[in-house]
Amino acid sequence: MNNSVHSNGSAHGSNGAEDKLDELRHLLGKSEGDPLRIVGIGAGAWGSVFTALLQDSYGHFRDKVLIRIWRRSGRSVDRATSEHLFEVINSREDVLRRLIRRCAYLKYVEARLGDRMLYADEILKDGFCLNMIDTPLCPLKVVTNLQEAVWDADIVVNGLPSTETREVFEEISRYWKERITVPIIISLAKGIEAALEPVPHIITPTQMISRATGVPIENILYLGGPNIASEIYNKEYANARICGAEKWRKPLAKFLRQPYFIVWDNSDLVTHEVMGGLKNVYAIGAGMVAALTKESATSKAVYFAFCTSEMIFITHLLAEEPEKLAGPLLADTYVTLLKGRNAWYGQMLAKGELSLDMGDSIKGKGMIQGVSAVRAFYELLSQSSLSLLHPDENKPVAPVELCPILKTLYKILITRELPSQAILQALRDETMNDPRDRIEMAQSHAFYRPSLLGQPQ
Repeated sequence: MNNSVHSNGSAHGSNGAEDKLDELRHLLGKSEGDPLRIVGIGAGAWGSVFTALLQDSYGHFRDKVLIRIWRRSGRSVDRATSEHLFEVINSREDVLRRLIRRCAYLKYVEARLGDRMLYADEILKDGFCLNMIDTPLCPLKVVTNLQEAVWDADIVVNGLPSTETREVFEEISRYWKERITVPIIISLAKGIEAALEPVPHIITPTQMISRATGVPIENILYLGGPNIASEIYNKEYANARICGAEKWRKPLAKFLRQPYFIVWDNSDLVTHEVMGGLKNVYAIGAGMVAALTKESATSKAVYFAFCTSEMIFITHLLAEEPEKLAGPLLADTYVTLLKGRNAWYGQMLAKGELSLDMGDSIKGKGMIQGVSAVRAFYELLSQSSLSLLHPDENKPVAPVELCPILKTLYKILITRELPSQAILQALRDETMNDPRDRIEMAQSHAFYRPSLLGQPQ
């Protein structure tokens, strides 16, 4: 098949794109003339990039697929961001030419001069995500009416923060009451909620979606990996896993795969989703350690060893045979600790350039999901009903007592009883056990607590 030039001005080989699209359309029972309808919900950095990747790969097959993205209307772009956006546009000849060709350039000139207001949904149509201004995307079909976006969608991509997922999908469920076909949902959300009644348990984004909409969990998948949104859109090589029921994960992995974005499939939905939330927790601490030690490689490595042992410990509470912390699962943790927005947030807190009073939704970055995840995991793992035998003291303790990094982050971020510097004190505690001891304890099958996922003991 011939190469094609997409609307962002970059050329891509089709790589059998039409064949992959036809294959997925066939699986979904789409007839000729009835386009496959894909909609992204939420326009943060990763949600916008994911939709833009699909648009770049498949959007030119207009009679076979319709790709759209929903975001709320009314979010204005401040003057400083408008000025920066204008600089970005003028630094990229391809973007500048595209806007002039679409008669869209003048509004950015007027916004730069302060003569008009820009809105987030308006600039997204031209390929600018408010949380990622420096990386122009291809133009996107933007819908601000949620009912219009989802009522007939075949595939819904959840790009919302986990803290907003339940509310939005409860609204979506109202628009799906008359549906005959069951949609497929791919969730990109990373985070959990903790529920303490009737027994302490976690609620993951895929569970939130299933409970809100009634869509069976077999039709809901999670996609995660070492994905820095701007780098992926700039075609830096990356990989990911799509997790869930075999019926859909294998064909979707094939559909989503690109030469620069390799997608594998995996059956362990729980571990990947929980790890997606946990890595954001520990990334905040990683940012603090980096800032407080002036990027000491040794200190960051020590922190990495301790935090990954706590992550493994926690996942063994939730799954009898959790996926090992390796491959994309380990890479996702590593890149988030290295460069993600949660690590950036930890750095800014430790440097005093941000304060906790500013909240966890930060201009230009979006929602810092690690903060709510710290609270959720701490509250869950501090329940006495989940007590374990302490290896040294030979007495029952709540699981959180064996997770000193998580405890310290809770006291820094949530109760605010400790300063950021306390993360180093926790790391340098002379009584701290070898991280290997925590992992060995976790790997005992007696450790597994199925009730944490709302399952019977």
